[in-house]
Amino acid sequence: MSLRSPVGRVLGLGAAGEGVGHWWTQRVTSVALVLLGLWFVIALIGLPDRSYETVTSWMHDPFNAVMLSLLVGTAVYHSLLGVQVVVEDYVSDHGSKIVSMLALQFIHFILGALGIFSVLRVAFGSAA
Repeated sequence: MSLRSPVGRVLGLGAAGEGVGHWWTQRVTSVALVLLGLWFVIALIGLPDRSYETVTSWMHDPFNAVMLSLLVGTAVYHSLLGVQVVVEDYVSDHGSKIVSMLALQFIHFILGALGIFSVLRVAFGSAA
């Protein structure tokens, strides 16, 4: 016995199948943020002091720069996924929903790019 309507069976219509992928992506980014966050805290605790010079020299290490970039990128992407769910659930007007989603994606892209650029600028040495 199927719960699908006869028209749905004939036309092959049904769920888009995107919800599970979104859910899994949120969970994977959550686990990645926990692991990256633990690495970050442990790495900072291991520094002799928290001075600007010490932290910037720590960021010059390629491994640390890559891990920080991953932390920033994963955090921004996880944030986008979470805010997207809120907009989809609570914004009822279709036009407002599209405008909100585009604005949020743009803002998150800019934040991610600025964060990763900042890490790389410090890692490679800044001109200023």
